[in-house]
Amino acid sequence: MADLESLNYTSISDMTTDEAIEMLRQIRLSRRVPMKRAKTTRKVTKKKAEQKTDIKNLTGEQIANLLKDLGG
Repeated sequence: MADLESLNYTSISDMTTDEAIEMLRQIRLSRRVPMKRAKTTRKVTKKKAEQKTDIKNLTGEQIANLLKDLGG
């Protein structure tokens, strides 16, 4: 079985305080798991089809009805 001497790692008790704190900081950073964002659901809305009519193709009666509907 491997021990610290064969793995070439220094013991944390042999490190200075600053070295030990830095090693712990690096270990903690490497263990962090990125937070998954919650998927946002969007409500699907159907767009109403726009009725496009050419004024050139309207008859006189249709134009009169349109003006009446518009209040003119």
